[in-house]
Amino acid sequence: MLRPSRKIALAVEAVLHIAYHGSANPVQSRDIAERMGLPRRYLEQVMQQLVRGGILRGVRGPRGGYRLARERRRITVGEIVRTLVGLDREDPEELASASELGRRVMLPFWSEVERDLLARLDAVTVEDLCRKAEQAGIESEGRLSYDFVI
Repeated sequence: MLRPSRKIALAVEAVLHIAYHGSANPVQSRDIAERMGLPRRYLEQVMQQLVRGGILRGVRGPRGGYRLARERRRITVGEIVRTLVGLDREDPEELASASELGRRVMLPFWSEVERDLLARLDAVTVEDLCRKAEQAGIESEGRLSYDFVI
């Protein structure tokens, strides 16, 4: 079965954590790493790539952390994947062998598969994933932190 790299899966899940559990305050990488059972140092590298890619916005300071750079309905899974893919994949030319079949059949085939996959990922927004989390009955910590006492 084809699966995303660990880094891509981690990035999509981290963005989902921020979108789903975020509130008025930024979400700290320590909290995300704890929820995901990951070393914070590894997570920080991915988060910085997402900041550079315009997916997240870093907030400095003692209460700092990460926020989405845009509304969650305007961020697609495809965009998150593209932000990380440059560092995660081989050059497509390396996939083709020196044979004529490799160059003229297999390389275009893999390029088409990649295009189709990215089109499918572009059709899914972070908002869509948040709705799935709600439907699965997962509590949003961001909603729980609101205090409606008058």
